[in-house]
Amino acid sequence: MNWRSPEIGRLVQNQTRPQGEVIWVHVNSQERYLVLSDLGIRLRQNRPDLFLLISYDHEDMSAPPSKDMQKERNEIHMETPENLKDFLETWQPDLCIWAGGTPQRSIIRNLKDFETPALLVDMTTDEFPARNSRWLPDQRIRALNGFERVMTSSDVVQERLLRSGLEAEKISLTGALRVSTCPPPCSEEDLAHMQKQLGGRPVWLTTHTRLEELTSILNAHRKALKLLHRLLLIVSLDNWADLEAARAIIRGCSLNMADWDIGEDPEELTQVLLCDGDDLGLWYRLSPVCLMAGSLERRFTGHNPLDAAALGSAVLYGKGHRDHANLYAQLEAAGAAIKVRSMGQLADEVLRLSAPDKAAAMALAGWKVVTEGSEATDHLLEITQDLLDLQEARHETA
Repeated sequence: MNWRSPEIGRLVQNQTRPQGEVIWVHVNSQERYLVLSDLGIRLRQNRPDLFLLISYDHEDMSAPPSKDMQKERNEIHMETPENLKDFLETWQPDLCIWAGGTPQRSIIRNLKDFETPALLVDMTTDEFPARNSRWLPDQRIRALNGFERVMTSSDVVQERLLRSGLEAEKISLTGALRVSTCPPPCSEEDLAHMQKQLGGRPVWLTTHTRLEELTSILNAHRKALKLLHRLLLIVSLDNWADLEAARAIIRGCSLNMADWDIGEDPEELTQVLLCDGDDLGLWYRLSPVCLMAGSLERRFTGHNPLDAAALGSAVLYGKGHRDHANLYAQLEAAGAAIKVRSMGQLADEVLRLSAPDKAAAMALAGWKVVTEGSEATDHLLEITQDLLDLQEARHETA
């Protein structure tokens, strides 16, 4: 663990504890960061004053992804400060969630001194603490007993925990922590209207589209149109300010366009429907195939694909997706996503997935990934709520 950040020292010294509940979360991977950030958002739906502190090990992971994580959040990205007691005195966390292997015993001891309950979550076989010596008493149980609950997805870890002497009531065997999603809603009236308007036409969507990618995407669409004449492309832009420039690019490609932003509906001869990102819940539900744009160049960092997968789209993506690489790997391994390496391949995949059974098989695989990822998070959410309620009751009677 990196204990040497003067910037973090200033951060802790210059901040005051907010009035609401504080959860200290520690992670050692991008995916765990995303999962527990999402947990914080879900908790704040019922506990609006909740404050989330996230620490991470520089040796284990790079800086957390900046996109999508700064929206409607109240959190600090930090390393564990050098003086843990000062940190705990300043922030007085109501709960600690540790998702980064087993912490040092000094951390557990300090949490106990400050009467801060702690959860050890997502423990893997690689992270199970090794016994220092077979000839000395096993000290691991003293560390593990400092947690209210230990969560793991591994039968092997569960068995090791039991053998080490940890009470069975403290062990939860769950799925691995994975990023879940709360898909964007849409107007049922708009959905019914557009379903009637499209009348069964083949549709594909490109979302989070950047201007630098638009011409290449339109060229792939033109290629697909040669074999699928009624195909409609919905272009959802990443930046509302790019609408006028995007209109000019589409007109320059000699494609018939409808402009959703000014109230136009796609007609029978419309080849491209242009919109911004405000109605993604509608477009995901209408489009059996979705290109997660913002990924077609390696310098791009990509976008979270789970909303598209949760709402029934087969996912296509490019080589620039490092902020969500684990999610794309999970979807691709399940048969729910395909990486495209050229615009020719993009056109071919759009044509192939225009067969309803092909897109439906990918959509079902994506839905399974999303639902499997939500089980462990839902369980953690329930435990967290219970512990925060107990802490609240303890403070009221103190």
